[in-house]
Amino acid sequence: MASSAILKRQRRAQQRKQAVVSKRQLELVESTIGARARRAAAMPIRVCALHGQLVDGAVDGGIASVVLARGRTPDYATAAIFLVDTFCLGVKDVIVQEFEADQLAFLIESMAEVSPVTELEPSYARKLLREAAAWGASIGFKPHRDFVAAEQLFGDVRAEACEAVFTFGKDGKPFYMPGPTETRAQVRQRLAHLLARFGPDGFDHMVEV
Repeated sequence: MASSAILKRQRRAQQRKQAVVSKRQLELVESTIGARARRAAAMPIRVCALHGQLVDGAVDGGIASVVLARGRTPDYATAAIFLVDTFCLGVKDVIVQEFEADQLAFLIESMAEVSPVTELEPSYARKLLREAAAWGASIGFKPHRDFVAAEQLFGDVRAEACEAVFTFGKDGKPFYMPGPTETRAQVRQRLAHLLARFGPDGFDHMVEV
């Protein structure tokens, strides 16, 4: 009898432990970028904008950011910020974050102090991101690891609804510009990849200082 009671207590303890583990696993899944983006995708779009300039389908200077924010009310939104390098790397960085209205407004105002911020049609924004990611991948640079998950924030927005034509590269070939967050090892690796793939005359790059 005693041994049976001990076994029952051990089983109950194991079940409680498994329940706690399962709850934590569910919480982790629900907090992932993809899960947050999918939940917010059903909410109204509060911001869809480009930080940078597009001239005849090309990003002036090669670097721009696309900001997409959705929220059930104007007071709080889930925003995705995609850093795009149209000269070489495609979708270079992705951030997904929750913002209160004043925080999001401050972010947009801060961006506008550096370069223009203009409203975008969501289909235009999604097409730009998808084509930038595809172009970067076509020359050997995969989009940022969170791109696919974060892109779900667009929900049912169709890139195919946009007829704009975008231009990538500079003067018809990749132009690599090392960013301030890239390590020297990353810079060397990317330059070596471009050299091996395109040869010394098949790409350009900014001299690292």
